[in-house]
Amino acid sequence: MAQDVLCEVNNCKYWAEGNKCAADAIYVVSHSGKTAKNQKETDCKTFEPEAF
Repeated sequence: MAQDVLCEVNNCKYWAEGNKCAADAIYVVSHSGKTAKNQKETDCKTFEPEAF
């Protein structure tokens, strides 16, 4: 399992200093069912905009 999950989406509520993801769990989905051919066919469903 990955020790560090990196994230460059600074407006995500789970973004932490050093481009780290501070979420307890990460949920990634494919646009086309259970498989993906490349990263463009996936999305991070863990993303939540940071409340200001």
